[in-house]
Amino acid sequence: MTAEVLEPTKSDVYSRITDKIIADLEQGKLTWRKPWNSEHLKSHVMRPLRWNDQPYTGINTLVLWAIAADKGYQSPYWMTYQQATGMKANVRKGEKSTTVVYADKFSKQEENEKGDLETKQIPFLKAYHVFNADQIEGLSDAYYKKPEVKSFNPELRREELETYFKNTKAKITTGTKACYAPFKDAIEMPPFESFKDAVSYYSVLGHETIHWTKHINRLDRDFGKKRFGDEGYAKEELVAEIGSCFLGADLNFEPELRPDHVAYIQNWLEVLKNDKKFIFSAASHAQKAVEYLHQLQPIN
Repeated sequence: MTAEVLEPTKSDVYSRITDKIIADLEQGKLTWRKPWNSEHLKSHVMRPLRWNDQPYTGINTLVLWAIAADKGYQSPYWMTYQQATGMKANVRKGEKSTTVVYADKFSKQEENEKGDLETKQIPFLKAYHVFNADQIEGLSDAYYKKPEVKSFNPELRREELETYFKNTKAKITTGTKACYAPFKDAIEMPPFESFKDAVSYYSVLGHETIHWTKHINRLDRDFGKKRFGDEGYAKEELVAEIGSCFLGADLNFEPELRPDHVAYIQNWLEVLKNDKKFIFSAASHAQKAVEYLHQLQPIN
């Protein structure tokens, strides 16, 4: 499989992806929520999948969700040209690929000031070009199947989600607002009955539970917040917003778009314009938070 090896300081990958997200935000669109705003994907949003059923993670999830929503692709599967031809399938003439990235490091030995050899880890990006299964002819039927739509009673608690959040061992108290209080290390949630439906409740709980993972004894995530609404605050809210969407896709519930999150758009725009790499970092932190919560679940 061919790939471009890209030095982060020289590559325009960060800028290209970030600029697309900035353009969406300037129109009031949240790129990572596009799947839930698309009729063809409503009620059965899931992670984008590689040809071998392995889910994409981090920034690639955001990129592929947005492209699928824009283009109307219904298949969750993505693959390279070589992978498609390896299965005796053909990318239709005129179809355009989507760039996804793989971050890694390689080791390099260099002499230090004392003349001793030191091993340094040099970060790099590999850029791959993939196509959605809907752009490809001749794949097996499994690649074209629509995700199964599951229906739930919108007014009732969902046992599997109750169990999931209980397994995290997060302290969840009932109060008048939804928030994570670091000084108490506790999540405060309004009563279940005060939400318009169960999905809204679990969406808000998911968002606050992502915040809960930032504690020093968990993932120790700190962006230097000093006051409400500053850059550090905006960065953490962006991580929690993206993380709640990842969690919703994994657990099959639709994240709630809260009015205060829409109000954060200007803050997020400022952060992303100042640092073209931060959306990659935010998606990575969100992915780590969701994986941390998954790891707290008992192994069946």
